[in-house]
Amino acid sequence: MTAKPTWSDWRSLPGNWLPSPDVLAETLDGGQSFRWQQGDGLWTGTWTGCVAQLRFKDRTLEWRAPAPLCAAVATDLPRYLGLDRDWAALTDSLPWRSDAHLAQCLAAFPGLRILRQPFGETLLGFLCSATKQIVQIKQMCALLAERHGLPLVDCRSGFTPQSKAVESRDKPAPTVFRQLPTWAQLATIPEADLRACLLGFRARYIHDTARFIAARPGWLEETEHLPFAEAKARLLELPGVGEKVADCVLLFGAGKLEAFPVDTWVLKSLARRYGLTGWKPAPVAHFGRTHFGPLAGLAQQYLFAWERRHGAAEV
Repeated sequence: MTAKPTWSDWRSLPGNWLPSPDVLAETLDGGQSFRWQQGDGLWTGTWTGCVAQLRFKDRTLEWRAPAPLCAAVATDLPRYLGLDRDWAALTDSLPWRSDAHLAQCLAAFPGLRILRQPFGETLLGFLCSATKQIVQIKQMCALLAERHGLPLVDCRSGFTPQSKAVESRDKPAPTVFRQLPTWAQLATIPEADLRACLLGFRARYIHDTARFIAARPGWLEETEHLPFAEAKARLLELPGVGEKVADCVLLFGAGKLEAFPVDTWVLKSLARRYGLTGWKPAPVAHFGRTHFGPLAGLAQQYLFAWERRHGAAEV
């Protein structure tokens, strides 16, 4: 009997997105998502119900998935990567013609886009982000998935378990892909077990947020689809969610491009390039939304990428 293939065949991505390797890395591993890893010329990502790999071949960006998940990935990957939006037109509508620095950022990262990740996962990832760098946030998310997440697929056998009652959660096989725990699962996990995933003080925020969400069925789904201001006000009710985390969740998990997250890199960018030295995050965010308009979040991602790459070398 012929064994089933572990992975699907490689397929071209739909649409015409062909970023450079640097821009693909900035999109997948530049602070929007914390669930992509690069190795052996491949990018491997995991999100709710999906595992996918991306690679460049013959000037084409291709994808594949574990065979049992191929149909789910084929449906969800285009939305996840924003292939259903005209990013060239959106980028062109930014005020780059009157903003020399923004024009420079756009030229440096052609094809950069905003991911559309699962809303609940995005909230969890950014609750882990306080005072941490990307590599540390990725480590926390990986531990949460390994110790508490539902197994998606075992690439040795193609087995897709429907419960967590498979192999050790302390030492999962590297071929077993797991998604992050859901908020319903998180509500049942003791805070001490969350702290063991290197969460530190963030464990209390995640524990309390999980209990808040568990007590309000449908709250997350309703929040995702509210207008920006209403959705942000609801997120700010959650323990550990401040202005930056709320804006990140709405930008990267709900596609609300008017959100303008302000972190250290964006503060530096606006101080150095726009004369906002000494400004606090709240007025900087207001400036960003006013200056860059309804697509401020897209502009923010270009500013963020530029400052991380070039700003660190400046005195």
